[in-house]
Amino acid sequence: MLFLRFLLFTGCVACIAAAVALIGYDAYLLFDLDRILHRRESSAGATEPTPSSIAPAAQPPVTRAIRWQAPAKLLAVAAACGFAASAIVVVPDGRAGVRISQLSGVLPGTLYSGTHFIVPLIDRVDLYDIRDRTFSTAALEMRGEKLDVLTVEAREGLSLGLAVTVRYRIDPRKLDYIQANLPQPVDEQIVAPTVLSAFREVAPNYVVREIFSTKREEFRQRVAQLIVSRLSGDAIVVKEVLLRKIDLPDDYAKGLEDLLLKEQEDDRTSVEAEIEQKRVKIAQSQAEAQKVRDVKRAEANAQAEVIMAKAQSDSMQYTLPLKQKQIEQSRLEAEARKEATIQNAEAEAQAKVIDSKAEQQREDLLAESEANRIRVTSQARSEQMQLEAAALKANPLLVQFTVAQRLSDRVQIMMVPNDGKFFFTNDVLRSAMASGAGDPPAAAAAKP
Repeated sequence: MLFLRFLLFTGCVACIAAAVALIGYDAYLLFDLDRILHRRESSAGATEPTPSSIAPAAQPPVTRAIRWQAPAKLLAVAAACGFAASAIVVVPDGRAGVRISQLSGVLPGTLYSGTHFIVPLIDRVDLYDIRDRTFSTAALEMRGEKLDVLTVEAREGLSLGLAVTVRYRIDPRKLDYIQANLPQPVDEQIVAPTVLSAFREVAPNYVVREIFSTKREEFRQRVAQLIVSRLSGDAIVVKEVLLRKIDLPDDYAKGLEDLLLKEQEDDRTSVEAEIEQKRVKIAQSQAEAQKVRDVKRAEANAQAEVIMAKAQSDSMQYTLPLKQKQIEQSRLEAEARKEATIQNAEAEAQAKVIDSKAEQQREDLLAESEANRIRVTSQARSEQMQLEAAALKANPLLVQFTVAQRLSDRVQIMMVPNDGKFFFTNDVLRSAMASGAGDPPAAAAAKP
């Protein structure tokens, strides 16, 4: 259909061009003929009349008219093609159209993308972009940006700069209402004032800190609800309202930064405290786990000891004489099952008693042996002293012999008879004995 419309417009232009060409060609021929005739007349008036020159003047004049019928037909064909082409309307993708009649005004219904037919010279089609659009504002004036600057006042009276973006689209089902009732263009006349007024209307209900941090999402949602409710009545569908940036006053931003630093420090302290608490909990859990492991290990050890005790009991039962095992087997098995722990305790107590008795007996035996040894030793020493006293009494010279023997290992001792018979030194010995009997031994030794 688009190709047919192109052909019709091409035929219309071609017919108009052909008609103009025919009229121009005939006008050119007429002008050229008039120029030739005028030249002949001027040349004939300049020469003398002769019979030969008078004869041609008697001939009828040559004339030529412009052909109007063929151009008129071509123009009629061009008009028909033009009417047929103007009756075809092609709506491109992403757009929709609404028909406007010169007789009845805006017609209901929407022309979506595609080919449509209208009444030529009576109806016309206005196209609207039905794709998503965006309206954005800046938080503060900057070079190179043509966006509107949105400033609002908070509850404290401080001015805030808001950078927002609203994504919306025109409802294609209500294009006739938009064309008949809303000012054009809709973006500048409807959307922009509505968005700016909504933000400026909701902002005074919050303080600066709430808009900036604590209730930022709530503030955005309230403004979005207000914008959606207002623009929906004007056949504008709002899809998303974004709050991109908030520009705070310099003094307030500096104070807020200091406050945020303090809050971060407080949060860091809280986090460190939580970490310490978690560490304590981890230590407690580890201690409890260790306790459980110790209990399990103790239970396992106890069970192992019970099993070992049972094994020992069984082994003892097998070591009993065969006849006693056959007689007492059933009783020992029952008692072993029921009182294994008690028997082990009693066995340990008896073993301790036996060990203590054996230790007492051993200590008694050691004491008796030690007393006997002392008694025998003292008796032997007593007898030795008696023998020594008797020997000294019988032989007084044994003292001197002993002293002389212990003086030096180089001293040679000679034993001689006591009476000194037939010995050349008997006089010396007698004098020595006499001197020793009268003087103490030290004085006798000192004499030359």
